Amino acid sequence: MGIVIVDVCDGNAITTINIEEIIEKEFPEVSVMMNECLSFCGLCRLKPYALVNGKRIAGNTTEECLDKIREQIKKELAVYG
Repeated sequence: MGIVIVDVCDGNAITTINIEEIIEKEFPEVSVMMNECLSFCGLCRLKPYALVNGKRIAGNTTEECLDKIREQIKKELAVYG
């Protein structure tokens, strides 16, 4: 398991890309956890999002969200670096 956890709702628009493969390949110290539901249904319907170590990260598009997830991962990893 990684030192940074990215939780993804499997019903969210972020899953239109293979986020698990993208993030874990880019950041070996990160684990992407696919979940059936993260209980943010209102947000889930509106825009792509994920939780990075419990912090909600969202974007208007999948690419914007992915970029914001990457930024947050870097911030989280800086704590351990």
